[in-house]
Amino acid sequence: MKKSIVFSIVGLLALVAILGGIKGLQINRMIAQGEQRVPPPETVTTATVQSQTWSSILTAVGSLEAVEGVTISAELKGKVVKITFEPGSKVKTGDLLVQQDISLETAQLRSAEASMKLARLNLERAKKLLPEKVITRSDFDATEAKFKQAAAEVDQIRATIDKKTIRAPFAGRLGIRMINLGQNLNEGDAIVSLQTMDPIYVNFQLPQQELYKIRQGLKVQLSGDALPEEGIAGTITAVNPQVDAATRNIRVQATVGNAHEQLRPGMFVNVTVVLPKPQNVLAIPATAVLYAPYSDSVFIVEDQKKGKAKGSGKVVRQQFVRLGEKRGDYITVDSGLKEGQVVVSTGVFKLRNGQSVVVDNSLAPKFKLAPQPADA
Repeated sequence: MKKSIVFSIVGLLALVAILGGIKGLQINRMIAQGEQRVPPPETVTTATVQSQTWSSILTAVGSLEAVEGVTISAELKGKVVKITFEPGSKVKTGDLLVQQDISLETAQLRSAEASMKLARLNLERAKKLLPEKVITRSDFDATEAKFKQAAAEVDQIRATIDKKTIRAPFAGRLGIRMINLGQNLNEGDAIVSLQTMDPIYVNFQLPQQELYKIRQGLKVQLSGDALPEEGIAGTITAVNPQVDAATRNIRVQATVGNAHEQLRPGMFVNVTVVLPKPQNVLAIPATAVLYAPYSDSVFIVEDQKKGKAKGSGKVVRQQFVRLGEKRGDYITVDSGLKEGQVVVSTGVFKLRNGQSVVVDNSLAPKFKLAPQPADA
């Protein structure tokens, strides 16, 4: 009985060993086949690392501000009896905008002018009588003082009338009306906004380390969602002499022509300062870069070395690079590539180091420094 059990166990172990050996041979054969298998070459497009001359630029975000802008308000209390402007219209310096009720001041002015006229006549008589010593010097001084008081009262009433006759302080475009006919205005009540539109200021800030590069007269280019594709050009007209102690930035102001009034105070724009000295860079298409947290890389296309498995004759080698400025469809390479090298321009995410490739540039996209998509 014991012998039969032993024989059964030995037979079972032998069977397991045989099956394990067979499975091991199968796995080794599959590994060998995998090592000998050569994946089919991947079709790619390529681009050559080019040396290009780019204009040196500085970029910032700016805010537009009117050369002259104010919210016109009432200086004195009074009832609105006339509104002579249309919201959104252009006005010239001195154009009448609003007339407040001046009926009381007009009556007071007539009375004051009559008193001033009488005081003037008395003064003229006193001037003739003083040399003849008909009146004393004190009487003459009193007559002269009355005339000056009457004249000052007339000037005061006229000033009140002028303040209630509200005019445009400068030429520009009006905003939305904030008053109504018959409304009683208090001191400081807003009436309408007035802004000069052409030219217009753009204020922006640059880091202090860029201060030595900027000066008055440099050209700037404005771009933004509300602006035409070609942008709008301007010129730097002022550089603040003081650096902001909190941000270590310096404020710069440019003046931009705005004949078509495409720019409005309060808008934000992207500002590009064009520096006079260009820079030489190595540029590749931005789509050639495989971005990764540890480092960015590209795939260089090289001839397949002898001794390798048969393939298309071209393989890719992954090369880590340090990137610089991006402009349009291109990005600069600070290190890692040399001029004339060929890199894969599209589809880099599907490649691996040492993979065989076939180059087909028939469908390669056209890369531009200043692309203008049709659906932009």
